[in-house]
Amino acid sequence: MKNTWRIVGIIVLGLFVLVIGLPVALSAVGLVVGGVGMLIGLAIKLIQLAVVVAIGYLLLAGIRAVMR
Repeated sequence: MKNTWRIVGIIVLGLFVLVIGLPVALSAVGLVVGGVGMLIGLAIKLIQLAVVVAIGYLLLAGIRAVMR
């Protein structure tokens, strides 16, 4: 009888881990993926800003060269 309760306890513990632990783990993975996605988006915006600044600088340098 003792072994039966031990097996039932192990099964209940396994179900608890699946019901509670799995969603928590998946939400943590979602946060990590979201954070990485946010960092990638931030890097893309930074590259876009650098390109705009570079084009602006080239236009100003070209106008300055034409004015001389």
